[in-house]
Amino acid sequence: MAPYQFIERPTPFNTKGGSTLPIFAVTPAHIETGTIDPIALDWARKAGYKAESGSLLLIPTAEGHLGGALYGLGTNPSEQPYITGRLARALPAGEWHIETAPLTANRLALGFGLGSYRFDRYKSEKSPAATLMIPRDADGADIKRQLAGVFLARDLINTPTNDMGPDQLEAAFRALAGHYKAEISVITGDELLKQNFPLVHTVGRASADAPRLLELRWGKKGHRKVTLVGKGVCFDTGGLDIKPAASMLLMKKDMGGAANVMGLALMIMDAKLKVDLRVIVPVVENAISSNAFRPGDIYRSRKGLTVQIDNTDAEGRLILADALAYADEEEPELLIDMATLTGAARVALGPDLPPFFTDDANLAHELTEASLETDDPIWRLPLHAGYEKDIRTKFADLTNAPAGGMAGSITAALFLKRFVSKAKSWVHFDIYGWAPSERPHSPGGGEAQAIRALFHHIRGSLR
Repeated sequence: MAPYQFIERPTPFNTKGGSTLPIFAVTPAHIETGTIDPIALDWARKAGYKAESGSLLLIPTAEGHLGGALYGLGTNPSEQPYITGRLARALPAGEWHIETAPLTANRLALGFGLGSYRFDRYKSEKSPAATLMIPRDADGADIKRQLAGVFLARDLINTPTNDMGPDQLEAAFRALAGHYKAEISVITGDELLKQNFPLVHTVGRASADAPRLLELRWGKKGHRKVTLVGKGVCFDTGGLDIKPAASMLLMKKDMGGAANVMGLALMIMDAKLKVDLRVIVPVVENAISSNAFRPGDIYRSRKGLTVQIDNTDAEGRLILADALAYADEEEPELLIDMATLTGAARVALGPDLPPFFTDDANLAHELTEASLETDDPIWRLPLHAGYEKDIRTKFADLTNAPAGGMAGSITAALFLKRFVSKAKSWVHFDIYGWAPSERPHSPGGGEAQAIRALFHHIRGSLR
């Protein structure tokens, strides 16, 4: 069974064998020492080709037809492990294979696949693309699985809210569950109040699309219990504390946490990992209406803790609070939440390096190792107990928006921690979910972050 696709697209890989054109991936040293194909070398030297990182030189045949390509890796290819992603967008359409490359087969093919991504759902014209043969010593099934998870996250984030509101996100969630024969349940609208999800209802009640809680179960009881929670704010106006217009431009990505846990769940289910998987996604639109929640309101959470609303634009932690408390009730061995939560995280680490928070030192070490092994960057930030005072308030147990603006990512994580007490290990990822500019392995736009590292960790923990 092929991995689930939200948007059907052709594979970036081919299987045509001898009919494919060769690519010589080279460093400047290969040109200087002449350790490549003589015809390619002669053409490179005549063209003054220096094999700079990401540079492409097409090679003609003696008859003037396209015969192959030289692709530059720069002097230190390890600095850009997925440099072949740019190759996917630079090559002319056709079938290609790598003839030589000082890269591992898996990195080479995965990089090409990641870079091949296109979001052309709304384009009238779609151009053909180059395809690459997966090297024989690469794990083709695993590469395709990881690409499917990454592409799912990217597709969901890139889709504008008029086509990715709460109803449509639920439909995508159901389709993913159906593909892998997972069980699914949905709690919608006022039923959230009856089943004790008051904060999810509070944040989403002003929208024309009802708030809801999505839940997926897959796997076998008795296996390692892994629970994923993702923030699903399909659009965030900021509520009554409305955002300025410029700050709303990317708010279709505020369901990036949901998109990423769905991508991770895809990888886990597609690989048939021996886990007892549970995925929980609270889904809302933070809209403005006569019944929108207000600054100064105080609400009781599922866990019983009361929360004072000091800013309606700090809504993500509210819906996560109910979802985490619900997830925690079953005492999972590993509880992971992902959310596009704070601007403070981006100020601290930029858009490409998502911070994570956990008080489990062993888990933190293992996740860091997984990050390095997969070149999927993450960075641990502290759950500094000294800032606990900042999330307290005079009239309620907690505030959703501490005053002062200091350590915003940490105080948000400390807020969420108050709703987790039974899970053996918990980790929170404050992701951006967006690539502001093109990179070798991404054309820019919606982005999967940390899920390849998390998949690698979960799979490795079962061996």
